[in-house]
Amino acid sequence: MEARDVAVYRSKRIMDMYVYVDEARDPMSLPEDLLKRFGKPVEAMRFRLAANRSLARVDAEQVLSAIANEGYYLQLPPVHEGLSLGES
Repeated sequence: MEARDVAVYRSKRIMDMYVYVDEARDPMSLPEDLLKRFGKPVEAMRFRLAANRSLARVDAEQVLSAIANEGYYLQLPPVHEGLSLGES
């Protein structure tokens, strides 16, 4: 998979949720349903992403593939073990 320049945006609504897009893409052009959930994207960083690059919580090849096929990659917050819905 070919390297590309990406922009990463964070959600103001949901902690640790990020969306990766091609650097040239306007994040406000993302699907309406995604933007409703995500909120207004806030730029976090820009960098050149290659398949062999190490990322903290996601596989770079998976991100590149999603951007090529879907136009974006949505990184969801991590799931914390031991917690389930309804626990206080």
